[in-house]
Amino acid sequence: MSATMTGMWVAPEQDPRTTGVDPVGEKETLWEYLCRYRMTLVMKCEGLDAEQLSRRSVPPSNLSLLGLVRHLANAEHHWFTRVLQGTVAPGPFERPRAVDVDFDEAYPTDECVGEAWEAWHAAVEAADEQLVREELGREVPFDGGTVEVRDVIIHMVEEYARHMGHADLLRECIDGRTGL
Repeated sequence: MSATMTGMWVAPEQDPRTTGVDPVGEKETLWEYLCRYRMTLVMKCEGLDAEQLSRRSVPPSNLSLLGLVRHLANAEHHWFTRVLQGTVAPGPFERPRAVDVDFDEAYPTDECVGEAWEAWHAAVEAADEQLVREELGREVPFDGGTVEVRDVIIHMVEEYARHMGHADLLRECIDGRTGL
């Protein structure tokens, strides 16, 4: 039986999110969950053209798969670069006084799609490089107080989990494809 016939995105034995490696320790486990959600984003966007990726959900929402890629590039940058490293550099799709530029400017062009994926991959790579050096209990200044590295990773797992629910519905509206 094919993966699409059973409602699965891919057959379990072909799922790239299954690495066969069991993480050991809290940090490795949290990081593994984050990596699986990142791969789910890639899978939900696979095989779609620029128009499909930028297709909005339902009016008046500006939600699209391409907007999610851009938004998650900003989130990766914000938490792992700006917060954990203490930098002030804006995210790849941030501008002063522009609230939803990551979604509002998710245009149906190959250039916009390429820019979004390039920024997302760069943000993920920078985040992973930062996580290698981190200890879960380290506290960093944040929002008038402090936040632990552990909380940052858990927040990002939560961020991806919430948005992968959106991605499920967006993809189903585009081509009817459902599943994990």
